[in-house]
Amino acid sequence: MPESRAGTVATAADLVDISHLITAYYTLRPDPENIDQQVVFGTSGHRGSSLKAAFNEDHILATTQAIVDYRRSQGTNGPLFIGRDTHGLSEPAWATALEVLAAGEVDVRVDSRDGYTPTPAVSHAILRANAGRTSGSGLADGIVVTPSHNPPADGGFKYNPPHGGPADSDATKLIAAAANDYLRAGLKGVQRIPFARARAQVSSYDFLGTYVDDLPNVVDLARIKGAGVRIGADPLGGASVAYWGEIADRHGLDLTVVNPLVDPTWRFMTLDWDEKIRMDCSSPSAMASLIERRNEFDVATGNDADSDRHGIVTPDAGLMNPNHYLAAAIQYLYGGARPGWSSRRVGKTLVSSSMIDRVVDSIGATLWEVPVGFKWFVPGLLDGSVGFGGEESAGASFLRLDGSVWTTDKDGILLALLASEILAVTGKTPSEHYAMLTGEHGSPAYARVDAPANRAQKAKLAALEPGDVTSDTLAGEPITAKLTTAPGNSAAIGGLKVTTENSWFAARPSGTEDVYKIYAESFLGTDHLATVQQEARDIVSTALGATD
Repeated sequence: MPESRAGTVATAADLVDISHLITAYYTLRPDPENIDQQVVFGTSGHRGSSLKAAFNEDHILATTQAIVDYRRSQGTNGPLFIGRDTHGLSEPAWATALEVLAAGEVDVRVDSRDGYTPTPAVSHAILRANAGRTSGSGLADGIVVTPSHNPPADGGFKYNPPHGGPADSDATKLIAAAANDYLRAGLKGVQRIPFARARAQVSSYDFLGTYVDDLPNVVDLARIKGAGVRIGADPLGGASVAYWGEIADRHGLDLTVVNPLVDPTWRFMTLDWDEKIRMDCSSPSAMASLIERRNEFDVATGNDADSDRHGIVTPDAGLMNPNHYLAAAIQYLYGGARPGWSSRRVGKTLVSSSMIDRVVDSIGATLWEVPVGFKWFVPGLLDGSVGFGGEESAGASFLRLDGSVWTTDKDGILLALLASEILAVTGKTPSEHYAMLTGEHGSPAYARVDAPANRAQKAKLAALEPGDVTSDTLAGEPITAKLTTAPGNSAAIGGLKVTTENSWFAARPSGTEDVYKIYAESFLGTDHLATVQQEARDIVSTALGATD
């Protein structure tokens, strides 16, 4: 077999033809009866490639009209904040959306610099506009045009309602259904006006200045500056590119923007594990170039294309596993850095590491375990009952210093800055803190693998009940729980989680591929983890058979 190119810089053959991509956006028409070409909202909006007729002008026209209809039905008539990232399809989709929003007489706010806007800056803007009110006329909402860390050929489109976070499934089901109805009707009922008129109607908003100037109210930038922490920030060609320079200038930090380039082909990226260009800041392969430079900085960080995810690189450990950083961040915040937080819950997704459970128990806080998806943390962050919410895919946010809400969407910039605060205040990197945690709680082995499953099998997996699991043991230990709903909020997890004293696995169907995902962890070593993974496959196969 040829040697893997993962972690090596992309070559010309890896690059997408941006002209072809945009031409396809305007010229290919989706088949509304083809499930792969319909509007489908996953955990982070609708995503797809124009080359596969999965993200084209028709999709955005239909989806934006559906959002206009939805916000009217909800009585949302305040400003709509819209941002876009650096993907090649983002600006065309942003322009299409403006044509429909303006035609619908929506009060639209776009970036005052006509630049790129991170997801957390949109959430921040919505919450700022809605401060002091929870209902009534004038509430704001938002749209972010981004497929997050997906490859350059993809586009994405997501809606954030007045709570500022990702729309819940009730909203996205209605929006997607309405959008697909518009597609089936040949876009009859979709209103749009020419872009020039639409652009003239919208108002400007200083996303960057408002967000950057507010940062001292959520993270201790003065301590970072005073300690002289040398920071390297790599936007990975994404929407945070202008933000990091402004953060350095406005707050006097010793911060170097490692790569200020924006290129929709992402030719400067190192290839991900599967030799694709993917702006995944939690991937050692995608972050290889920054990892190589880790000794130049005290802390180095990366963000994905819309800056809702974080990657933390330290001289002593390289790129931290996202679960490791979440555990270290929670220990720091709840261990004294934020006095009084012990009464606030710690939110985690049920496929995040059980190291978090052990840390939360040791500091006397309350764990709040929810299904996969950041949307579940929104109510708790909004009312302050959750101090920190994080998920295994390197997404998290937390409250302001005064205990009020900062963002209700993932904030990769914030979590990157927190790593520097931890070092400035404690004198130790987050990875050194995690090493201390393993000495106290053990060192878990964690991995995610895929197993084949067709559409019918995935549907069965999503509908399992605890009684469908007949096994009493997992990898030599008694099973302590069989879960199909989350312990924190009793919401369906769309799959299965099985736990023992020292291990667990969770199985969830993929939304885009003919596989299901097995997340597993063991505090008894890598060999035991392999046994957990194998028995997880057997347990799931038996359970799926039991539902026939």
